[in-house]
Amino acid sequence: MGGKAVSAVAGERARDAVAVVFPGMGPTEFGAVAKFMLVDRFARELVAEADDVLGYSLVDRYRDTEGDYSVYAQVAMLVNCLALARWAGEHLTSRADVCAGPSFGGKAAAVRSGALAFSDAVWLTAELARREEAYFATAHRDVVTHSFARVGEDALTEILGELAAAGEWHDVSCQVDHDFHMVSLRESALERFQALLRAKGGLPLYSMRPPLHSAAFAPLRDEIDAEVLGAVRFADPELPVVADQDGSVLRTGAAVRRMLSDGYVRQVRWPCVVATLRDLGVGTVHVCGPDRLFGRVGVTRRNFTVEAVNPRRALRPRRRQVAV
Repeated sequence: MGGKAVSAVAGERARDAVAVVFPGMGPTEFGAVAKFMLVDRFARELVAEADDVLGYSLVDRYRDTEGDYSVYAQVAMLVNCLALARWAGEHLTSRADVCAGPSFGGKAAAVRSGALAFSDAVWLTAELARREEAYFATAHRDVVTHSFARVGEDALTEILGELAAAGEWHDVSCQVDHDFHMVSLRESALERFQALLRAKGGLPLYSMRPPLHSAAFAPLRDEIDAEVLGAVRFADPELPVVADQDGSVLRTGAAVRRMLSDGYVRQVRWPCVVATLRDLGVGTVHVCGPDRLFGRVGVTRRNFTVEAVNPRRALRPRRRQVAV
């Protein structure tokens, strides 16, 4: 489940590099980001570009459509993350040495790195959301991805062993921290799984549907790789991208495309990303986007100075410098 990322550089170096990190997607209320999308100049510019690609008002559709992971919510997340990265480049530092994006954040990382054009990313995000919705409407309808904390890797191995012994299918979908994971399993086994977690001192959190990051979803990955990712151009990135599955450093467009494709079938290993960022000399990370997870967990906070770049911060009044 764990594993250390392969060192990207040899030897020790000063940790003064800056990483731009785009968070995975979680539930975000329209009201929490609407003002940012309508007021911030970077967001307005990207919203206008997105509207041209989509052929409708993104803000209007996002406001009027229910669902935490609707097509419009996902495109809005992409837009807001990239707008916040532009805000950070102007108000914090223009420097960026490397980027990463666990799970959904990989799309924004592909754009920020220069591997994917923004207009292509808008189309891609909308089309991926539609394909995912259609796939999970008929396949794996009984599967959820459950997140939980306070369970170390050894304890989790024991718990998953008990599930396997009982004949219950499962797959580890994400390692957020050394004691924070997400596991995909059938909903009928969820109550038993939660009881096993609590018996080990664990804290069950929430379940996501549709599920994500499992080898069981290979048919969806194959369809998306051939029909969606294959329809856009991936250039070699200007900034290296750290892959969320294993912490490898990606320097070609083909590798970035493969990371997005593999995201459907491979586990996210955030501690591996952290290890690689450290090896690359990163001391500060700008977490650009609404984030309740990756920028807040201990493995991130212990290793970096974390700048949370969110809509609330971007809209905060800034003091003007007065000449004397």
